[in-house]
Amino acid sequence: MGYYLDWATDGADWPNREASRFVSAAGMRWHVQVMGSGPPLLLLHGTGASTHSWRDVMPRLAPYYTVVAPDLPGHAFSVPAAPASLSLPGMAAAIAALLRSLQLDPVRAAGHSAGAAVLVRMAVERHIAPADLVSFNGAFFPVGGVAGQFFSPLARAFANATLVQKLFARMADRKAVERLLRDTGSSIDAEGVALYQRLFSNEGHVAGALGMMAAWDLHWVPQDLRNLPLPITLVAAGNDRTVPPANAAEAARLTAQPHRIDLPGLGHLAHEEDPATAAAIILAPGSFAPLPKQP
Repeated sequence: MGYYLDWATDGADWPNREASRFVSAAGMRWHVQVMGSGPPLLLLHGTGASTHSWRDVMPRLAPYYTVVAPDLPGHAFSVPAAPASLSLPGMAAAIAALLRSLQLDPVRAAGHSAGAAVLVRMAVERHIAPADLVSFNGAFFPVGGVAGQFFSPLARAFANATLVQKLFARMADRKAVERLLRDTGSSIDAEGVALYQRLFSNEGHVAGALGMMAAWDLHWVPQDLRNLPLPITLVAAGNDRTVPPANAAEAARLTAQPHRIDLPGLGHLAHEEDPATAAAIILAPGSFAPLPKQP
């Protein structure tokens, strides 16, 4: 495997490969998947993931929308990425340039974790003007306490450390990846584990994810939530060990038009664990009613 993933080999069996295309915008070459027909709907994955994160959600949305899902800058097959494009405002501007290149103006948008924060920033800056946003376990707030003081500088130190990137990629065997995913509170299928292992075993992808973590400053996101000019549905998974479910309640308190959905029994990767429910929420967030928790 080379420094960057190779589409001809690493992407030969990529989920929804027939929907993939490569587009030049904002000074980089993007991998983006587009499927379906109807008004455009934008999906953004979280840090360290890729379009594969929506692999079972997109086909469920395609009968109703033209579904657009890019690999974020520096992730998977969207490379190379300038350092400026890995920050929150930089990523928002870069994705806006991609949408202009595709001549797509999304009427709906959904994001997972950091992807939800990017969507909020894009809406506040008027890069997009969808009818609403859907956030799956949105990462809207900085990590607090000692962890926040430790991990943010650590990510910045690791971002440009080639040796660290090599070591991380070499250590990403199946057991390590399974443990990492399990620590998010999620249980995903064997295909998902294999795809994450492919990503985490690649130095270029690891560099992109670490670079994003190093550039990520969430201190202004609470103000973005206050200024959000449209409704947002905040989906919180009860078993999420990465983004505390309580964060959804705090985000709801800050926004003017919030809608809260709780998903007991699912973890941080809830949309991968239960793609049918995730698609149902995106299609009709206001009327979605989760099943009651089993005794």
